[in-house]
Amino acid sequence: MSNLVYIDGKFVPEEEARVSVFDRGFLYGDGLFETMRAYHGQVFRIDDHLERLYHSSRELKIPLKFERKDLKEAVGDLLEKNKLSEAYLRLTLTRGLHRGSLSFDTGSQPTLVITARELDPYPPSYYQKGIRVIIAGIRQNPFSPLSNHKSLSYLFYLLAREEARDRDASEAILLNSKGEIAEGATSNIFLIINGEAFTPPEQAPLLPGITRKAVIEMLPRLNLSCRICPVPQTRLEEAEEVFITNSLMEVMPVTSVEDRKVGDGTPGPITRSIARAYRELVEEETTSGSKQA
Repeated sequence: MSNLVYIDGKFVPEEEARVSVFDRGFLYGDGLFETMRAYHGQVFRIDDHLERLYHSSRELKIPLKFERKDLKEAVGDLLEKNKLSEAYLRLTLTRGLHRGSLSFDTGSQPTLVITARELDPYPPSYYQKGIRVIIAGIRQNPFSPLSNHKSLSYLFYLLAREEARDRDASEAILLNSKGEIAEGATSNIFLIINGEAFTPPEQAPLLPGITRKAVIEMLPRLNLSCRICPVPQTRLEEAEEVFITNSLMEVMPVTSVEDRKVGDGTPGPITRSIARAYRELVEEETTSGSKQA
């Protein structure tokens, strides 16, 4: 049976799913997206994902003419119709059709697409052994109005990911113009130094990740403090442990930066305890539904 896709209020088979060649998302990258993960048929922290989407839509003046409850219902229905439990979901919002003017006031209805597929998880060896990351040659722009938003204008991050792939690494870490750590191309980053967690602030700039937020909230319960502050690149050399986060990978240990081992070159005990606690939090919230209301 074909997977269904949600487009502008309708569920259609994915082979019949179409978006106009005149859509501004296609023509100009004029839109936003959210990547979400479902466990037990429930999206973890869906309210946080939608809050980020609505915030970005207001900041970038992209109309979002759907109530939150309707979006949550559409996500739930899509998972149910596709008989998915452990799933990857993507919600894409564009400004709608291009009418010949570059004005934001297009007179078009926004385009909303939601897709859901069975989750293809990262290899278990990544979590057991950790991954290698590089420092990207390109730098994050602290003056860009898009840096804190999950925009469809994604080529910058794809270039960093391609650099990582070309250099046999799993992720690229982006520095800002001051040489401070900003974020990963598709992740947020944490350093453990003298038993304390450090992570860059949103002004670095970075995308305020949903998993990042959950980890920051969770750390005090593990008797760990977290400093949200500028993190110079040189602090990577001091770090006993490093890990990165996003909704699909959860908490991923980093055991090598460029050609230098982090700690003893294996996932550290604090990272492992944070990863366990995060999975426990996910299980609690997606089985009880406490964060789905």
